Amino acid sequence: MIGYAAAALIGVSLGLIGGGGSVLTVPVLVYLMGVSPVLATAYSLFIVGSSAAVGAFRYARKGQIDFRTALIFGIPSIIAVYITRKFVVPAIPEEVFEFGNVLITKGTLLMVLFALLMLVASIGMIRKRKESSGPQKSKSEFQKVLIVLAEGLIVGGLTGLVGAGGGFLIIPALVLFAGLKMKTAIGTSLIIISAKSLIGFLGDVSNYDVDWSLLIIFSVLAIGGIFIGSFLSTKVDGPKLKKGFGWFVLIMGASILLKEILA
Repeated sequence: MIGYAAAALIGVSLGLIGGGGSVLTVPVLVYLMGVSPVLATAYSLFIVGSSAAVGAFRYARKGQIDFRTALIFGIPSIIAVYITRKFVVPAIPEEVFEFGNVLITKGTLLMVLFALLMLVASIGMIRKRKESSGPQKSKSEFQKVLIVLAEGLIVGGLTGLVGAGGGFLIIPALVLFAGLKMKTAIGTSLIIISAKSLIGFLGDVSNYDVDWSLLIIFSVLAIGGIFIGSFLSTKVDGPKLKKGFGWFVLIMGASILLKEILA
């Protein structure tokens, strides 16, 4: 029951601050639902992808999605995440390496990488970020397109490996390199996250036995939480909430990293 309640809270956080909740999906699945770390990264892609799709639909109705930029960023990201889930993750051996008397398993490696990703995400939420007033003038259009393509490839591979949405990486790239306004960057990020996460999950279907009942219930609760969070966002101070949530993610990431190292 605690795990399902956490699923709803993940959706609430996504609805409140437009991101960040997806970094908690894997830890909740692993530590509260008893799912193996490798399978949890696969489940997370479906949960994050379906939740982001609902959020993207809401932003699309407001005209706050730049579909051209979504294609430029999304295509290499989708390719990278599919290849990572279909071929790279299954190719990682169950026993990765041994350091002295310490054996690093595949599950431990993925959880350590995820904890590091949480730490990076938390810093991005805690720090104040100034909104870009427009495209950077120092770079040509071709250079900006190349940067966005490269960023999409890197984010796709990284988030495909650990099963996160990657909005905290995508949004700054869209603001700084594509020159999008913050709200448009969030909406564009959601449609990118939805597409790459769901397609990445397709790369997992043939590799694992999926517990669809758990996955669907968890996803429905997360999606329901998004609507609650969206309603609360009009009542709560967003910047303060985002900063507080960032500190929570920082503590969680440090705790997971410490737990895996000690284990």
